[in-house]
Amino acid sequence: MNVIADNIPAYIEKLPEQRKQPIYKLLLAVRNNIPKGFQETISYGMIGFVVPHSIYPSGYHCDPKLPLPFINIASQKNFIAIYHAGIYANPELLEWFTKEYPNHCKTKLDMGKSCIRFKKMDDIPYELIAELSKKITVTDWIESYELHFKKTELKKKNTP
Repeated sequence: MNVIADNIPAYIEKLPEQRKQPIYKLLLAVRNNIPKGFQETISYGMIGFVVPHSIYPSGYHCDPKLPLPFINIASQKNFIAIYHAGIYANPELLEWFTKEYPNHCKTKLDMGKSCIRFKKMDDIPYELIAELSKKITVTDWIESYELHFKKTELKKKNTP
């Protein structure tokens, strides 16, 4: 399900009715808990929380014109997704989340490297997502990003 919108209210408005409330509640869970410095925007066609160029001028290594992504919220064809780059980069955070998840949700965790999928709207653990949103500051994310992702990119460029 590709929702094309220039801003967050338009994104939510274009969603199917049964997805509007869960997406909005996820947006509030992140918005009300994410540390200062992240900017709320449309990023990669989803609701995004990014590190703006004013804080991190280098931008995203895949496309430096784009701000550094951190969390995205999306309505996909068969599920709602939270993409959390910090979980992908930080094994301790991933371990905390996977241990904490069963305390908030009866369904099995459906997760990829950075993608947390929710197929049933009633099973979204909003309080857990709020807590997850608090865990990494902008400074922490930049340091982790440079350590894990930029270093990998430099190795790829310097390998014959």
